[in-house]
Amino acid sequence: MQDTQTALKVVNEMQGAGVIAKYAIGGAVAATFYIEPTATYDIDIFISFENVPGSSLASLEPIFKYLSDRQYKTSGAHCLIAGWQIQFLPADEALNSEALLQAVETRVGDVKTWIMTAEHLMAIALKTGRGKDLIRLEQFVRYNAFDPDKLNQILARHNLVEKWRRFDDKYIKGIT
Repeated sequence: MQDTQTALKVVNEMQGAGVIAKYAIGGAVAATFYIEPTATYDIDIFISFENVPGSSLASLEPIFKYLSDRQYKTSGAHCLIAGWQIQFLPADEALNSEALLQAVETRVGDVKTWIMTAEHLMAIALKTGRGKDLIRLEQFVRYNAFDPDKLNQILARHNLVEKWRRFDDKYIKGIT
C-alpha cells in the first residue's frame, strides 16, 4: 500500500502544480474499492486533456515533462511512479467525462484521491466489453456492490440499456 500512496501523492502534486486538473482512478484499481481485488499492473488515471494550441490533438507532454524533471521514467504510454505503471487516459467521451465529474473522494492510507463510482465503472466495463470487463461486471452483481437505480440511469443516458440486457441474459440470470 505504501507504493500506491507514494504514486498517488505524486499524482496529487501534479494536480496541485496545475499539470493536470481533476482526476479519477478507474479500471481494476478503482474496482477494488467495491469488489474483490484482481491482479493489475497499472493504475488508470482519467483526466481532461488540454488540446495543443492550434490543433485538435491533446498532448501528454506536460505530464511527461513534469515527471521527467523529477526523475520518473516513462515507458510507452505509462509513467513509472513508485513501482506502479500509471496510465493517464482521456475522459474525452460522454461516459468517461461524466465518470470523472462524478468521481467520489476516498483515501488510500493517508492520501486523498478520487475514484469512479461503482456504477460508472460498470457502465465503462460494459461499453468496453473485454473478457476481464465482463468478469468485473459479474463480480459487481455477485457482491451487490452498486445501486441499481443509479446504474440504470447511467445506462439510459449513454445508450447502453440493450447491451446491459444482453449481458444480463447471458451472464447474470443464472447467478442471481
